Amino acid sequence: MKTREQIIGFIQKQKTAFIASVDEDGFPNIKAMFTPRKIEGNCFYFTTNTSSMRTQQYMKNSKASIYFYKRGRFQYEGIMLTGTMEVLQDPQIKEEIWQTGDTMYYKQGVTDPDYCVLKFTAVKGRRYCALKSESFEVAKW
Repeated sequence: MKTREQIIGFIQKQKTAFIASVDEDGFPNIKAMFTPRKIEGNCFYFTTNTSSMRTQQYMKNSKASIYFYKRGRFQYEGIMLTGTMEVLQDPQIKEEIWQTGDTMYYKQGVTDPDYCVLKFTAVKGRRYCALKSESFEVAKW
């Protein structure tokens, strides 16, 4: 079993995160995103559009999952975390997560009403590597 620090280190090295939501019919929906802007404890912070389909789904059903992977030449490693996703509109967290290039996506800047922060709180996880899978409780990692 990898330590929490090793798992977070692995996640921080990846360029893409996959986030999953649940639609109104109960089906999972997956989307590729940039990696989290901030990781604090078992919380992962992403930016997205308030008007996006995924944001609307999280507002109705907070169940979520995030996935990171590395496909090496001889080895594949993947980390899946499951938990809940909150849609945050708090100006303080929006300011903290904001980056200069974000005006490309949010023309009105950090106060753009279409800019929000997604806060994922992990509860449990599963890691795959070297033909082995293992589940873990986030509280115990």
